[in-house]
Amino acid sequence: MTEPAPARPAAAADPAAPADAYEGILRRQSLRESAARTYARSLPIVPVRAKGLTIEGADGRRYLDCLAGAGTLALGHNHPVVLEAVKKVIDSGAPLHVLDLATPVKDAFVTELYATLPRELAKDARIQFCGPAGTDAVEAALTLVRTATGRSGLFAFTGAYHGMTAGALDASGGATGTRVTRLPFPQDFRCPFGVGGERGAELGARWTRSLLDDPKSGVPTPGGMIVEPVQGEGGVLPAPDGWLRRMRELTAERTIPLIVDEVQTGVGRTGTFWAVERSGIAPDVMVLSKAIGGSLPLAVIVYRAELDVWRPGAHAGTFRGNQLAMAAGAATLAFVRENGLAARAATLGARMLGQLQGLAAEHPCIGDVRGRGLMIGVELVDPAADTGPGPDGRPTDAAVPPPAPALAVAVQRACLDRGLIVELGGRHSAVVRLLPPLTISDEQAAAVLDRFADALAAAQRAVPRRR
Repeated sequence: MTEPAPARPAAAADPAAPADAYEGILRRQSLRESAARTYARSLPIVPVRAKGLTIEGADGRRYLDCLAGAGTLALGHNHPVVLEAVKKVIDSGAPLHVLDLATPVKDAFVTELYATLPRELAKDARIQFCGPAGTDAVEAALTLVRTATGRSGLFAFTGAYHGMTAGALDASGGATGTRVTRLPFPQDFRCPFGVGGERGAELGARWTRSLLDDPKSGVPTPGGMIVEPVQGEGGVLPAPDGWLRRMRELTAERTIPLIVDEVQTGVGRTGTFWAVERSGIAPDVMVLSKAIGGSLPLAVIVYRAELDVWRPGAHAGTFRGNQLAMAAGAATLAFVRENGLAARAATLGARMLGQLQGLAAEHPCIGDVRGRGLMIGVELVDPAADTGPGPDGRPTDAAVPPPAPALAVAVQRACLDRGLIVELGGRHSAVVRLLPPLTISDEQAAAVLDRFADALAAAQRAVPRRR
């Protein structure tokens, strides 16, 4: 790879946040805001202007944003079609807040959304507008299937992340003492059965079938199963197509609603408009948020009409009628669809994966490179400690080096120093995640990889290997 270009100095920053005041803004944030803040801790920047892939900070620096609102910004920052859609609603004098009343803006959004859905689901689907966060849509989906089936249990998967509200957390990987039965999520690099590949996925499917069919398993038939087609926070782990089809078969045969969480994977991110399309299955419920709002808060569930057992007000929210988000979302959905950005994500993502795999051949600290489309993960490991204890002090599989979270943190910091914003994920926060906008150019993708390669080399020099 070529030597990455340094972050370029920006033009004069916004008068409301002059360059010499940004440290004061960060200091006041740390004094005033909750300890629950997350991204602000690892990304100490003050954005004042943004366009496409680029963020301009109050300190006069420009950054390539491969976090993109945790996947929310399908078209990047301030895309013209999004700004025009929002401006059109504002200039029209239309109400901005209407609860769940029907409006032309809502009708246009729903029409565009249905045009993109898997055909088998769209032909007989209902839509539920939820509170504006994805976690509320997850809550709605869980409540819906439990109400429709009369069963309270739930099947979810290790490593899952579905949000931060109570029910969503119950279904996520770190939950304890819940009504949720945890199933193994297939992965090659750290296969729970130690085999990986198709064999590992088949063993996971057999375990699921055994729990369902064994009268002494201690696990009653659940009200639903929830799965991410690609685990994001779990470490960018794509679900094998055959395994997803098997989950669909197992649930359909037993009348168990299958919920697919497309909050982060949807709207072209993984190389198809919806990630589940790659496997060819149609779920009973889809949970949608992030990119569907065109950068503004919006969340819905779409589900088979036979599940529509809601009583009026059974799952409501004051802000489920976000007109600006619906307008921005309809414009985003149409732009992605009309311009083939899902296919573009598949092509460019495959190229970036290949280049990162080439980088891995030169750096043993890269244990695995994986992803789909423009949802990419690089797992960092300590190759010198592959027979020692892992970060939790327990023995590790000698064939798989333990994760290296300290190195990942150092890489993230080195990336930021070089004008590149990335996020960490995975079981031990040792996976560097790349979620660039779908509008990223070939030249920008090359710059991202150059800066990452340079940051990796610098971080390795700074973080000593464990012996």
